[in-house]
Amino acid sequence: MKKYIILVLVFIFFVVPKTLSATKEVYEVVTKLSEDIVLYAKKTNEDLYRDFKLDFKGETYFIPFGINVTNPTYAPKIFYQDINEDRKKELIITLTKGYGSGVRDEEVYVYSYRNGLIDVIVDNPLAIINKNVKTKLTPEKAEITLGDKVFIVDTKSIESTHLFDDISFGSVIDYEVINKNLMVRVSSQITPAMFVGDIIITYEYSDKMYQAKEIKFITDINKNPFYGLVKH
Repeated sequence: MKKYIILVLVFIFFVVPKTLSATKEVYEVVTKLSEDIVLYAKKTNEDLYRDFKLDFKGETYFIPFGINVTNPTYAPKIFYQDINEDRKKELIITLTKGYGSGVRDEEVYVYSYRNGLIDVIVDNPLAIINKNVKTKLTPEKAEITLGDKVFIVDTKSIESTHLFDDISFGSVIDYEVINKNLMVRVSSQITPAMFVGDIIITYEYSDKMYQAKEIKFITDINKNPFYGLVKH
């Protein structure tokens, strides 16, 4: 009996720690803005980063529900700029949840600093579009109404069976900070492979959250702030 107990104790002491060590998840750096603003995460078997940890100027914070693909082309982005004209910098983090041909799905986290980082709500771009944009799609034309402006794209050359029932938004949701403004690009799509332009939303801080300040529909890539030299 004593020999049996000794064997069990030896088994526990030597075998269990090895099992725990083999399953221990390790944080790795996924992106950093500077030596004192670094974002870490754990890589999963699904090629995703989860359980984000942020080191911000000697303090540690967590983003428990954020996810990002592990493809380095779509690594998280960090901005540290004054985006609400309060003369204090805000921390902005964008995560890419999915990507593919004609697909880019990002989410954004914005933090102000008041004795610690404070999460600030950003209005959902699809909700903003639903409230402010009217659409109509027929075999003859795609029509987007934004305020008192109506944009029309000819669809006669497209096989009508390929057209959606209506213009679709959301295959591409792309956040950036441009000229110290938080902005988002949302694609407008009429077939599985055809886009007719982008809704560009510029946010402002109002009523303790970031809401739409300006909404534009842009079809000309040369006038789109998300492309070319105007993007920074």
